[in-house]
Amino acid sequence: MVKESLEQTCINAKQIRKMTDNKLKMTDEELAKLAMMIVTRMNRLKTLEDWYKHVASTSMSWAQSYNDLELTEEENALGEAAKLMTLMNLFKDDEEYEKCAIIRNRMKQVNKILKK
Repeated sequence: MVKESLEQTCINAKQIRKMTDNKLKMTDEELAKLAMMIVTRMNRLKTLEDWYKHVASTSMSWAQSYNDLELTEEENALGEAAKLMTLMNLFKDDEEYEKCAIIRNRMKQVNKILKK
């Protein structure tokens, strides 16, 4: 695999050499070395891109992205109210009235924030 890659790089280096004008003074060996350096750098960039995608999908990154929204107190309260209303409906359907009471108390706090 590596040998094939090196051979392909040498072939590409010769093709590049043919395409360049006479102002560029590089031997085929120097051109092959340059091509190898470019390929190596491109592989590193691809690896970094894959690493970033992996890191971006972690829960810590997700939490940081959420914090980067810089929501106002009112926006946070509206989101909390929507969540609480959804939970209230779920608990009513399941007849879990103790949980409904807890949510009702929390909704009172959220409503105070929204009235400001």
